[in-house]
Amino acid sequence: MKPLHSFYLLAMAMSVTNLLHAQPLPGESVYHLHATLQDAEASQATWASLRGKPRVVSMIYTNCHLMCPLIVENAKAVQKQLTPDERARLALTMVSMDPARDTPQALHEMGERHRVSDNWQFLAPAPNDVRAIAAMLGVRYRFRDDGSINHTSVLILLDAEGRERARTEVTTAAPDPQFVEQVKALLAEPR
Repeated sequence: MKPLHSFYLLAMAMSVTNLLHAQPLPGESVYHLHATLQDAEASQATWASLRGKPRVVSMIYTNCHLMCPLIVENAKAVQKQLTPDERARLALTMVSMDPARDTPQALHEMGERHRVSDNWQFLAPAPNDVRAIAAMLGVRYRFRDDGSINHTSVLILLDAEGRERARTEVTTAAPDPQFVEQVKALLAEPR
């Protein structure tokens, strides 16, 4: 009994030590928000689990036939302007505004349709977390009577800690050269 008790005490001490060594999030991090998400494989994650890697984020919905495909193509065009090493270090995350319709299958099909690489994520928040994530990202949206959604069409660059470093309005499939440079500058910073 005594060795088992010692094992538990050691495990608890290691857990407390790990917690003390974990870096707190900066005050302006979007990852302070407590939200849950589901990915295209139906796996659950937390919003804070996105911490740790620079990423380009936007909000979309899979039934969109105009701006959302343009947002994805614009993000792909940004990615294509990066070196292979830069591409490997940057995550791209599309967050749904319509989790009721954006099932894991719909998210998966959108990724397939746009032929995105492995470092892309299509995520659907829990219905009660959509507005909070949109507010954190500065994305405005509203549902229309026909089921479509008017929304801000933007790409947002977050550093590994979830601080916004840049944003660009999406109006075409061609990336904003200044935004690409801001992405490259962030990826060039020491890790």
